[in-house]
Amino acid sequence: MQSDVEIEVDLATRFPRIDEKKVVRKIDLRVIPVLCVLYLLAFLDRVNIANAATFGLKSDLKLVGDQYNTALVIFFIPYVLCEIPSNTLLKRFRPHVWLPLCMFLFGLISICQGLVHNYSGLLACRFFLGFVESGVFPACLYLISMWYKRAEAQKRFSFFFSSTTLAGAFAGLLASAIGKMDGMRGYHGWRWIFILEGLLTCVISALLYFAISDFPEDVTWLSAEEKEFVKARLYADVGQSGRDVPLTLGSIFDIFKDYKIIVGGFIYFGMIVPAYGYAYFAPSIIQGLGHSSVQTQLLSVPPWACAFALAMIVAAVSDWARHRFLFALIPAFIALAGFAILLSVHDNKHVQYGALFLAAAGTYSSMPIGICWFNTNLAGHHRRAVGSAWQIGFGNIGGIIAVYAFLAKDAPRYTLGYSLCIAFICLSVVANCVYFFSLILENRKRDRADSGATLTQDEKTKMGDLNPDYRYLL
Repeated sequence: MQSDVEIEVDLATRFPRIDEKKVVRKIDLRVIPVLCVLYLLAFLDRVNIANAATFGLKSDLKLVGDQYNTALVIFFIPYVLCEIPSNTLLKRFRPHVWLPLCMFLFGLISICQGLVHNYSGLLACRFFLGFVESGVFPACLYLISMWYKRAEAQKRFSFFFSSTTLAGAFAGLLASAIGKMDGMRGYHGWRWIFILEGLLTCVISALLYFAISDFPEDVTWLSAEEKEFVKARLYADVGQSGRDVPLTLGSIFDIFKDYKIIVGGFIYFGMIVPAYGYAYFAPSIIQGLGHSSVQTQLLSVPPWACAFALAMIVAAVSDWARHRFLFALIPAFIALAGFAILLSVHDNKHVQYGALFLAAAGTYSSMPIGICWFNTNLAGHHRRAVGSAWQIGFGNIGGIIAVYAFLAKDAPRYTLGYSLCIAFICLSVVANCVYFFSLILENRKRDRADSGATLTQDEKTKMGDLNPDYRYLL
């Protein structure tokens, strides 16, 4: 493949009237912010049950034993199973239709959560919430990866993914304010958390129908020459997108013959356990340190803000260095330190609270690196659509483990939960190492061979990143 300098010279020669920086800025303004709003509200509607729990949800619905954990885990069953089908539907209906539809539905279901009166009603809402949210995250990752070159994608991925940290902070602030509505119109504060946040999601979904961009070939806000330029710069980076090649069941199975696809799932799987462990149970952990419900919501905000700052710093340096592996590992070790402190220290509230900063910042900085690294190394519509959905779908099985790791009977020490978080971070570290060395070996193998000389362009397009001319980003 061409070097970066050769690519820039070639593009400048072919498109003398195009200012690349101006085009990228236009993409940044039209693609990333709206997807951030979408995912912020999706994650907010997913985890606000943790805030609601501190305002009396468990007692009002008479939840006993592990019923609260079961209500959390049932979300992940359809969420995991529907990831790949959802990404195939994204291609059929286009992002600006599919994503706002999913958004409106999960906003509506969130409102319904605020109206339930028993355990079975809560279970039903959580199940359908997972069903409609399954299409959001992998679709957004897939869409972003089809707009940016690999070396410039990390800042955008991390900014998008950091919607989760903003949602966590936003959830705490909103819950502290909405919780004060307790008793208004006969509804307890936890009901208002679901109702108002769900209503906000429904309203914004209607606006995003007009704001979400489709794939580069389809948008109207780029000129014909700009579309060709975007297509050319992505082709120089990862080859043909292969969008017009039909996706069949056989081609999906062929994708899974590549062991790197499986390894990519474990990178995310290992980090999901600490991520959801923190997102769902940080309010309970903070409340266990002796704080009131409102204080708990407010104190949950700073660790999320710290996580956002570190994630953006790590992403910027990673893009500058054009390297991913070390920037996935270092934050993982920070998270490891945080959970190790929580596991071992039980008599110093300040140290325990500080450890939450390490756990949140490390986890939510490492995750977007691993996701971006894997997704942008996949070339072509098919391998990215299936690969991204697989990574997110398989990875979210870890959410099932996370919600049963932090049981009420283990409070406030949560020895099992912290231990599992540490173990799964180690699993992610191992998967990152396996993926890194497999890419090195594959790149070296392709450097030594010349097997692509006999292939036609159509054959190379269908191969995606398996094309012998392709080189993986480390």
